[in-house]
Amino acid sequence: MLSPLSCSQDGLYWDPALNQRMTCADIRDETHDVKTFTFVCSERRYFNFSAGQYFSFEVETDGIVERRCYSISSSPLRPRSISITVKRVEGGLVSNWLHDNLAPGMEIQAQGPVGNFRVPTESEGKYLFLSGGSGITPLMSIVRAYDDAHVFPDIVFLHAGRTPQDFIFHDELEFRARTMRNFRLILLPERMGSKPGFVGAVGRLSKEYLGSAVPDLAARFTMCCGPAPFMAAVRGILGELGADPTRYLEESFDPVPDDIAVAAESPGEAIVPKFKVTFARQAKAIEVSASQSILSAAKKSGVRLPSSCASGICGTCKSKLVSGKVDMQHGGGIRQREIDAGMFLPCCSKPLTDLVVDR
Repeated sequence: MLSPLSCSQDGLYWDPALNQRMTCADIRDETHDVKTFTFVCSERRYFNFSAGQYFSFEVETDGIVERRCYSISSSPLRPRSISITVKRVEGGLVSNWLHDNLAPGMEIQAQGPVGNFRVPTESEGKYLFLSGGSGITPLMSIVRAYDDAHVFPDIVFLHAGRTPQDFIFHDELEFRARTMRNFRLILLPERMGSKPGFVGAVGRLSKEYLGSAVPDLAARFTMCCGPAPFMAAVRGILGELGADPTRYLEESFDPVPDDIAVAAESPGEAIVPKFKVTFARQAKAIEVSASQSILSAAKKSGVRLPSSCASGICGTCKSKLVSGKVDMQHGGGIRQREIDAGMFLPCCSKPLTDLVVDR
């Protein structure tokens, strides 16, 4: 229901297995630091995705190809285009490139859709959507899809942000709260900011507040998306309130660490150890800091590795670790049996020793 009808005709739909061109059709300001970019397929095909999924986008900055994943914020029942909603990040490589350089008519390489942040078909039709900051985008796709399909399950949508002026899709959310059946909206700013007229609670999400605002949360399937600290707080709160952990699904929306330009170490700071990483097939060896992902260091040194999400989710960069140890913090892009067989994800791994990689 939350994706368009499938079609077997070759050439009618965007091929998710290929890296293809999209054309930017429109750019819209959502807040002072958030824009929505709308794309159409350059080959005039339709998009076929499920609400909650994401695409991997490719841009070139300073001669280096960077790839980042962005959730789709538009409805899959409008398959002629897709939209992503991107926040400007201080020092961000790809997000800021999109804000500063992309214009209607320009083309960009993309691949997808992928992702499993989708409404479970076995749920009973009562949901709690919790979003923090830019994490609202995949949940907004789901809400828009329900409205397009004229299907109205019982949804409580709680969105947290820094201030009322930072609420993405604020006006649309208020409109849907007035017009969609069974849709209740809760907006929770951390502080008031300068926008007048906001009425409601102010502060961080807490056990007391959530329990009072959503007294039947134990009966709801919870979907959560936002920065890691926000989601960690949500998991803790739900646990304290007795929610069933098997009825919970989350999607990370942290900025990719390697998307942030890192300042040089200052004199007197603790020295971070560095290790030799050898890519056996390419006969290349590079030096990688213990605080840096192996993928990031490889790209900056001209070592070619396949990659997409850069956050341990998609598994595109999966590689064989011939020798050495890494600290890997993945997001589900690798199975335990693969780890046991010596595989790892360079995008979310930092070296603990010298390494030899079968690449």
